[in-house]
Order: sequence, then structure tokens, then C-alpha cells
Amino acid sequence: MNDSLSKDELPLATITSEIRADLETLYASLEAEIAAANPRCEASGRCCRFKEYGHTLFLSQVEASLLLEPGLPEDAEVSDECCPYQVNRLCTARERRPLRCRIYFCDPAFQERQSELSERYLGKLKRLHEVWKRTWSYRPLRAFLDESVENSSQESKTNPLRVIRDLP
Repeated sequence: MNDSLSKDELPLATITSEIRADLETLYASLEAEIAAANPRCEASGRCCRFKEYGHTLFLSQVEASLLLEPGLPEDAEVSDECCPYQVNRLCTARERRPLRCRIYFCDPAFQERQSELSERYLGKLKRLHEVWKRTWSYRPLRAFLDESVENSSQESKTNPLRVIRDLP
């Protein structure tokens, strides 16, 4: 992991059309493999309730840039409890969601396949970072959200992330 980011690597950096197309291709390939495995999704929202289910969402800096591009949903809260994009147990960032969100399923029968896909596609994502000449930075969503809030507050009085409050 890289703890220091240069100005052009901040989470709200511009996503080029090449990067966007490469991510879409990567995600489409992953989703085809997931569809072939046919894991069960209960639409329970557990995947987004991080603290309750004992997991942390990690994503790359480029994925964070794409995810945060339009900001957060109205009245979203940044916390370690849950994903700010979950509204009424549904994802409001479905098209922009990162790799780990796309791979995660509660289905016990999918766990082994999920681990294999995760490792393989993280490797592909790392290789894309090399192609894009971007530093690999893979950190928790909360870290990117905190940086984005801090950066947007410094850059203007209008916070594009519309964070209402920050829970401990």
C-alpha cells in the first residue's frame, strides 16, 4: 500500500476515457464469471453493513475516483458502520461500485470461488494500474472518503460529497 499520494492521485482525480473503458471491460469479464457461478444474493444489504458483519471494503485509488466522481447520495453519512452508498438496503452506486463489491456474496457455496476470483481480478487491476502509470494504492473506502471530504472542504465551500456528519 502507498500511504502518500501525489496531487494527481487524489481520490477525486479525473478518470480518463481509457481508464473508464478498461475498468468497464474488467468488470464485465468478472461479472460474466460470477454469472456462470450463479451465486445466491439475498439482497439483504449485509455486504454494505461493514461493522455489523466484520469486514472492511478495500479499493484502489482509481476505483475510489470512479466511485466518488458524482459524490454521495443526499444525506449520506461517512462512518465505519456501513457504506454511504447503501440506501434502503440497495446500492446507489451499482454501475460504479468497485471490484470487491462486485465479488462479495453472502452465499456460503460461493466462498471458495469468491476468494479465487478476488485474487485473480485484483492481480488484473494491479496490472491495469501499471498500464495507466498510476501508483497502486489499495486502502479502505473510509480512508478515501475522509481524504475526499478534506480535499473538497479545502478547495471550496461547496462539498461535492454532501457528507452530513461523520460518525466515530
